[in-house]
Amino acid sequence: MALVVEDGSGLPNAEAYISAADADAYFAARNNSTWAAIPDQATKEAYLRQGCEWMEARYRWQGVRATALTCGSFWEPATSTTPQALSWPRKRVIIDGVLLPYTAVPLAIIRANAELALRASTGELAPDETAQIVRETIGPITTEYQPGHRQAAFFAQVEAMVASYTVGGSGCAVIRA
Repeated sequence: MALVVEDGSGLPNAEAYISAADADAYFAARNNSTWAAIPDQATKEAYLRQGCEWMEARYRWQGVRATALTCGSFWEPATSTTPQALSWPRKRVIIDGVLLPYTAVPLAIIRANAELALRASTGELAPDETAQIVRETIGPITTEYQPGHRQAAFFAQVEAMVASYTVGGSGCAVIRA
């Protein structure tokens, strides 16, 4: 089945923020051979879906979905459109003091989807957590983890890409000064 890519209109059946062809161009420009080695478009599209699903589950974004069903509010009148499948495009997102248009997906979000797809191609994005190893010795190799150390995946590059678009832990928008 062909990948349905969000085009900024709030598609009700979108599955990713970037196409396999655009991801190919993104990684080619960065001289990334890992993505180029994936054998076919269908496999790349599956990884793009996985990356997008991880983003959808992981982040709390600023603003509201552009085509969200609402019953009206101070901000805008009631709507009865078909809700969009993904979190972007969004209304009421402010970056560096500028209100973003709600008819597009920011480039950072698109690129983050590509980066997560690459990571999905090399391993599971959200593996089940198990008990942490405190000390394990196999032959001459000893592995020891700091108690309380994170087990869940943390993708520093992706986190940096999307940080300006997310809501901070206090429920306030995170805006760079």
